[in-house]
Amino acid sequence: MSGKSEFKADFSINASKKMLYPYIFSASGLAQWMADDVTIDEDKVFDFIWDEESHKARMVAHRLNSYVRFEFLPETEEDEDDPSYMELRLEMNELTQSVFLLVTDYSDINDSEESMELWTSLVDTLKEIVGG
Repeated sequence: MSGKSEFKADFSINASKKMLYPYIFSASGLAQWMADDVTIDEDKVFDFIWDEESHKARMVAHRLNSYVRFEFLPETEEDEDDPSYMELRLEMNELTQSVFLLVTDYSDINDSEESMELWTSLVDTLKEIVGG
């Protein structure tokens, strides 16, 4: 049985999908708000650095100005069968014209309150950057 759980949340951001997309798609954009640093190597493997720890991930899906999904490379045998992933999706509410960042975080963090605090803090940083 896996010790992983899925966390989902959405955050309203006062910016266009087109403006936000580079911040969820590119290593340089992600490095500005999500991690201490994010680099990408010649094999297109993203390296997320959190607290001086490296977490490598591959972008397994994306659609321009819409969403991106990263699957983390297995660190243990258990991860081989059940890899952690993170999906960042930009959606617009047609009625209010509000843009939302929908976060899906499938990882070892089983505390939804802790995940909410973490993502709220990250998204607040993103909002400061884009002025949203």
